[in-house]
Amino acid sequence: MEWLNILIVEDETPLAEMHAEFIRQNGGCRQIWLAGTLAQARAMTERFKPDLILLDNFLPDGQGITLLRELTLSGYRGGIVFITAASDMHTCSQAIRNGAFDYIIKPVSYKRLRNSLERFMQFVQTQRTFKIIDQDNVDALYNLQSKQFSSEPSAKGIETNTLELVQALFIAQPAVAHAVEDVVEQVGISKTTARRYLEYCVATQFVRVEMLYGNIGHPRRLYRKA
Repeated sequence: MEWLNILIVEDETPLAEMHAEFIRQNGGCRQIWLAGTLAQARAMTERFKPDLILLDNFLPDGQGITLLRELTLSGYRGGIVFITAASDMHTCSQAIRNGAFDYIIKPVSYKRLRNSLERFMQFVQTQRTFKIIDQDNVDALYNLQSKQFSSEPSAKGIETNTLELVQALFIAQPAVAHAVEDVVEQVGISKTTARRYLEYCVATQFVRVEMLYGNIGHPRRLYRKA
């Protein structure tokens, strides 16, 4: 993704910064911009012409689906990935009809986001490779956009705001290995809840597990940012 310029449209600044940090740590890109409103997104899209927009739907001055329609009509040549809490079929259908490359429902699995970014890169590179197309070339492009992602862990019982608080702890201290008790104390949740969110972060490859072995008793399970 080194050559991609990416615009993240998200009104929750900590969440937008987490997306940006994840992208930088997983292949990076040329430039990342953050926009918190539709007005900012319009202005930055016009000025910077990003290759890819990560677009939330619920913004202070309107809905991201409106911007998607506008960009489709204006001939915008980049890609758009919806990353939103909008889980109704109507919004999803509108996004697909207006050319969204992908649709990711919050809370975001970073494994799922990485999959989407990798497929978009392959999609763009494939377009550049084919000068004259045949049916196999067309099928390859459609397969990249519609390729199924079957290894997504269940997000049942995972609430977006709490997940962001847990993830923020690791982003702020990426070199520190945290125990469940650390998350309980710093996030203010129960031990059972902390374990559930930590294991979700492990499943989505946001953190990794390290075992600390002592002289007596069971080893401690520690978590460090992946």
